[in-house]
Amino acid sequence: MLDAAPYIEALPDLRFEPCGKLVRSVGLLLEATGPELPIGAITTVTAGSGPPTACQVVGFERERLLLLALDDPRDLPPGSLVAPARFHFRAGPWMLGRILDGLGRALDGAPIPPEGERITLEPRPLTPMDRGLTSTPLDVGVRAINGLLTLGVGQKIGIFSMPGVGKSTLLGSMARGTTADVNVIALIGERGREAREFIHDILGAQGLTRSVIIVVPSDAPAPLRLKGACLASAIADYFRSAGHNVLLLMDSLTRVAMAQREIGLAIGEPPTVRGFPPSVFALIPKLVEQAGALADGGSITGIYTVLVHEDNDPIGELAKSVLDGHFTLSRELAGKGHFPAIELSDSISRVAHRVCSDRHNHLRKRFVELYARWREAEQLIALGSYHPGADRRADEAVSLYPRLESYLRQSLSERVTFEESVAQLESALGESAG
Repeated sequence: MLDAAPYIEALPDLRFEPCGKLVRSVGLLLEATGPELPIGAITTVTAGSGPPTACQVVGFERERLLLLALDDPRDLPPGSLVAPARFHFRAGPWMLGRILDGLGRALDGAPIPPEGERITLEPRPLTPMDRGLTSTPLDVGVRAINGLLTLGVGQKIGIFSMPGVGKSTLLGSMARGTTADVNVIALIGERGREAREFIHDILGAQGLTRSVIIVVPSDAPAPLRLKGACLASAIADYFRSAGHNVLLLMDSLTRVAMAQREIGLAIGEPPTVRGFPPSVFALIPKLVEQAGALADGGSITGIYTVLVHEDNDPIGELAKSVLDGHFTLSRELAGKGHFPAIELSDSISRVAHRVCSDRHNHLRKRFVELYARWREAEQLIALGSYHPGADRRADEAVSLYPRLESYLRQSLSERVTFEESVAQLESALGESAG
């Protein structure tokens, strides 16, 4: 267990003294007599001389606090002492290149400096008039995205895929290749092995130097996974407030929703759609709305992965409704060694038309049209029903397909700038770009 003491302090109007006792434990839920604290407040629960276990107030019942542990609560016996506390985190430039857990504790073995600006895990919400217009393209170093699904600074986008299709690899490529000032990467609910491989193999030393990594693996308590997502958003807001352009990568939004489902069901919320309680459908919009550009400078461009296991997935449908577009990754393309495995016909960036020039928009639409024509002709070719000369536009798509496919492919180590992506897009289309 990591020591929570450096991150827990007394509330200003209360002494850091025990005010209650642990009296009941049912599943994930702990019940305590006092202290009188609001929902969302932090307490410490201490057994004997052991280190304190941080818990969060999630509800009340008959004048008792309902708590969920942020750390492993298995060593807490009945009668453990409960004290009011406050989580705090001191942000600063020291965070770059660091790997932290959901409470901001170091996972990389290096010390954390005591100085810095205290930030809250609940950043102020942006009103519509606080937001700047999304009018500048964001270079992420991936040709297919730069050229065809162009992102804007301050946009919110989702990457939808089934497990094992390459979403983490795509995130790493964008983190290495982006022109954003700072990356904030939240690996929520990932396997511990995959998190380490992402940092060392996919992100690499170069990407790590300008990134802050929040890692909360799948075996961590649900409240800690949720805190990790909130901490990542708060850190991104800190850098945005300093005038930086931030790329926030969260993998995955689905596992954040699953953490909130565990919490909601533990405190007695009624399950609704596919077993998700109402609090999940309130959390996701609140979380992703933290992204955006400020009218007076600074931005957070949010990229959130969504695991899709079946059609009509409630989290996927909710994410599509609150995000500014989505990329769908295809298992069929991934199985052919195609990277990035973006299914162009099922992907959209809702701000691309705003951030691209008229010429670029023309090229994008032309490419998508030809690609769609090819997909139709591909089925006819497979059936032996394609006859050259019968459809001039289909013939054009078939003849250009090798160049279209080459444009959509990119090696893992390759970085293609925004300007190069547009130039190569025009080259791929040739005379058809008109």
